Amino acid sequence: MTDYKKMAELIFGNELKTPEYYEELYPQRNLQEGLRVTMLAPSPTGFLHFGVLFTCLINRRVADASNGVFYVRIEDTDQKREVEGGIADIVNGLINFGIKIDEGFVGADETAGIYGPYKQSERTAIYHTYVKYLMELGYAYPCFCTEKTLEENRVKQNADKLRTGYYGEFASCRNLSYEQVKSNIDAGLPYVIRLRSPGSEANRIVFDDMIKGKIEMPENDEDFVLLKSDGIPTYHFAHAVDDHLMRTTHVIRGDEWISSVPKHIQLFKLLGFKAPKYAHVSPIMKEDGNSKRKLSKRKDPEAAVKFYAQQGYPVEAVTDYMLTVANSDFEDWRRVNANADNSEFKLNLKKMSVSGALFDLAKLNDISKNVVSKMSSDTVMNYILDWSFEFDKQFYDVLSANKEYLKQIVSIDRDVPKPRKDIAKWSDFKDYTAYFFDGFKNEYSLPEHLDKADAIKILTAYKDVYSADDDRTAWFEKIKEICPVANFCPEVKEYKKNPDSYNGHSGDAATIIRVAITGRTNSPDLCEIMKVLGKDTVISRIDDAIKALKEVL
Repeated sequence: MTDYKKMAELIFGNELKTPEYYEELYPQRNLQEGLRVTMLAPSPTGFLHFGVLFTCLINRRVADASNGVFYVRIEDTDQKREVEGGIADIVNGLINFGIKIDEGFVGADETAGIYGPYKQSERTAIYHTYVKYLMELGYAYPCFCTEKTLEENRVKQNADKLRTGYYGEFASCRNLSYEQVKSNIDAGLPYVIRLRSPGSEANRIVFDDMIKGKIEMPENDEDFVLLKSDGIPTYHFAHAVDDHLMRTTHVIRGDEWISSVPKHIQLFKLLGFKAPKYAHVSPIMKEDGNSKRKLSKRKDPEAAVKFYAQQGYPVEAVTDYMLTVANSDFEDWRRVNANADNSEFKLNLKKMSVSGALFDLAKLNDISKNVVSKMSSDTVMNYILDWSFEFDKQFYDVLSANKEYLKQIVSIDRDVPKPRKDIAKWSDFKDYTAYFFDGFKNEYSLPEHLDKADAIKILTAYKDVYSADDDRTAWFEKIKEICPVANFCPEVKEYKKNPDSYNGHSGDAATIIRVAITGRTNSPDLCEIMKVLGKDTVISRIDDAIKALKEVL
């Protein structure tokens, strides 16, 4: 028995399974050639970030393109930073925003698939097996360096203008004998397990990133940590073992991990694994003054996926927006395929930004307005009820008390060839429809070019001719008929020929009535609004408007 094997047995004993056992336990997936297996491996250390949702969508679509598999595993090795409910927030957030999970954490408390456990804290024995295997081969060793020693190394490296890290002459535990290691362990000294890297910085590695293209980097020569002092693996080591045993074919992750690729490729090689293909997604950026920065958890409420649920953005709109960010040709595809499900769009990793796309809330709102405008009245009503039940219970109680009335409201200017595009998110609905409900307060704010005395004349005349039974044509004809009482021109075209001869036109008369009824100069079809409100309410609001306008004359 070599010293390497003796050292491995000293640290890990003889009760661990063998790598061959796990290779058999987690066989190659029975998938057709070319099918892709992708994954998301979030840490439950905070809320679900929009960037994580974006990366998840890319993984899902890459798997879908080949009828492959997308799974979710939880990387909970940093248990000091784990927050209560973090897993539920992440998994439910993904599901609520339309991400179908085939395997792994398919629910907050539910897993599926034969490649688990899908939580890293439950896979410790597997990691120890493979670290022991590397140690037996001479590619891993225990390190007893204290934080003080490591800090002294960093100070010397900085002073000598050397790169920092545990390598070369600074890897002081690299060549400890078996006897030295045993003595230290018997003395109760804490230790970590490091890789004994066979690499050299003078060598280069080249890999083809599916987004960034060909990347060339120095080979890893750092003896980085594989297992921390508590026996928990680092991301680097867990990633290699998990992605191999779960048979991941494509690792699509944030580009902050590019610098770690040499370490990961080296690990795959030393473990005898086939490395997956890599695609590194650029971060979503935000303009901040004259510069750009990453979307920030601390500074930007829109960084949290919960923000979109709380505001009431439809899932379809958020997904359309993310696809716009992902591929610049999505907007062209959407124009040609206006009513198609966005799952039909073929995402192309090669067309993703290599520098980071800008987050644009105004763009999201425009997309969302378009998406909402195409929804049926029943769909909109159900969405609003669901949203208000969760985020505005008082408003929900009002809406649910008379669902037929709600249906009439949402049906205005909907299910028509050119529906209005006023609502971007369900939280807009409360203000957008305030004039339909009790407690509405009207400020009677007329456009500056309209005289209050003329407005009183128009409202007084209209009250006498108004009928709740009028269709849109009869309704507007009556408005034109009363125009002369305030020297308004019934025909807009005629008014434009000689505007100085009139105080306004029929459109202005309609605006006066609109302000009296809704408090707004712009609204959906006023004739339909008045039908929904009913005659008593309409007459009452006209009377209130006349009274209020007289008081300020």
